[in-house]
Amino acid sequence: MILGQTTRKNFTQNPKNDILSGLTVALALVPEAVAFAFVAGVDPLVGLYGAFMMGIVTALFGGRPGMISGATGAMAVVMVHLIQKGNDVGLAMDAPIENLGLQWLFITLLFVGGIQILAGVFKLGKFVRLIPHPVMMGFVNGLAIVIFLAQLKLFPNAVPKDISFFGNTSEWFGALFSNAAFWKMMVFIGLTMGIMYGLPKLTKKIPSALIAIIVVASITIFGGIEMSTVGSFIAEGTDGKGLEGTLPTFQDQIFGFFGTLSGHWGLILSTAFILAAVGLIESLMTLNLIDDMTETRGNGNRECIAQGGANILNGFFGGMGGCAMIGQSIINVDSGGRGRLSGAVAAIALLCFVLFGAPLIEQIPIAALVGVMFMVVIGTFAWSSFRIIRKIPLSDAIVLIAVSAITVWKDLAVAVIAGVIISALVFAWKNATMIRARKRIQPNGTKTYEIWGPLFFGSIQNFNTKFDVKNDPEKVEIDFVESRVSDHSALEAIFNLVNKYKAEGKSIKLKHLSEDCKILLRKASPKFEEVIIEDIDDPRYHLAADPEKFTKPLSEYNI
Repeated sequence: MILGQTTRKNFTQNPKNDILSGLTVALALVPEAVAFAFVAGVDPLVGLYGAFMMGIVTALFGGRPGMISGATGAMAVVMVHLIQKGNDVGLAMDAPIENLGLQWLFITLLFVGGIQILAGVFKLGKFVRLIPHPVMMGFVNGLAIVIFLAQLKLFPNAVPKDISFFGNTSEWFGALFSNAAFWKMMVFIGLTMGIMYGLPKLTKKIPSALIAIIVVASITIFGGIEMSTVGSFIAEGTDGKGLEGTLPTFQDQIFGFFGTLSGHWGLILSTAFILAAVGLIESLMTLNLIDDMTETRGNGNRECIAQGGANILNGFFGGMGGCAMIGQSIINVDSGGRGRLSGAVAAIALLCFVLFGAPLIEQIPIAALVGVMFMVVIGTFAWSSFRIIRKIPLSDAIVLIAVSAITVWKDLAVAVIAGVIISALVFAWKNATMIRARKRIQPNGTKTYEIWGPLFFGSIQNFNTKFDVKNDPEKVEIDFVESRVSDHSALEAIFNLVNKYKAEGKSIKLKHLSEDCKILLRKASPKFEEVIIEDIDDPRYHLAADPEKFTKPLSEYNI
């Protein structure tokens, strides 16, 4: 009941803003979906269908109202090898099959969706909270650069490729300044950005991006100004075919292509896992970013399930699949789209463009859409990173720069994973050097080691160097009141230390261990009962280990 009320509220709380921002996003989705289809090597309509199905399912059932999903470049890059391999296999058959790679993609998306649904069911979406802030800043900076570079591909060649800047600088500048198409596009990009910058200062009741697109399109259409449009962009990659299409149809033929996968299941499944991981990482990072922008909290696990369902739908109905789109999500939020209605309107409007509005949408100048995306770049980039780069720890600065660079060089998923690994290693190294042992001799001659700092796999070596087993007195006490025994490796270190003192015939006592640590020690050997000292001040934290899985033969401890 509560879920239903929440969903209705997300549709009705601000319908005007959601509808207008949804239309703005739909216009920006067209060239993006088409461009990513070209990257993957499939028909543009497959990209547009994918954007529609991803958008409508995640808008209605996803974990983040206002977040936009569709065909993305990060996933398109992964699809390239699968599609090329499928096409090669199809053409090499006795009865050649055209576009077999596309059929393999549809089959792969069924597995992608299943993996993502399982990730949501097992609540793996919460792991996005483990992403450090420097990784997040590097991610958005790298993303802004990627979006910027993607727009440059839409520009006409500013200078012919056969003119070298270093070989003939004057000729290079002459060609640049005489390129009317290039400067015409620059003027309209500047106009679009100017409207988006200035209009919110006058009124925020209408999305500035939508007004900018309408104004620029009206000037070029009614003024008879010839320049690159959505229609010409699509025609360049489709041999003159336009945007117009029909409703997505059920791809029942894919069931007949399972037989062609003999010997290629490894490729299908490995690609499915990579696509699922890339999609989830990009979507959960986008969810985190939109959470910060809107100061609300999304549901990562619900987003995983919705995204998985959308990718399965793509496999059955001929879309290229996808995940959350950060640029379009930012456009939506900045334009006032905060509810589920905005995403639903964007998806439905995109389908309507394909079914009914192709001739009109194809007249929109590319310059207007590039200008909108340039403003997204400016809004996305964490400019504060320049200010704080010298004020944060060197390790965090390295992570921030590395994630930004890897995002541009490889892709978002690889960058985030690399950033998390680097951060984890830095954290482990710092904590590994924090272990300390204060030593004192009690009046009765007992030597006490007071351990300070975390005891885990990284600090074991330093921990072991603190003790002088051979030269210590007959009675030794180790006090863990200011230390935390964190994992299996730490327990092994304690086992080995106790065994060394026992082997020397010396008495050793352990104080202030946590309850689960004591349970595991006693489970290893009953003789630990005489080693452990019970104390009312014993720590109450839980060890990062499962007592049921921590078992080994008693003979291995030699106590």
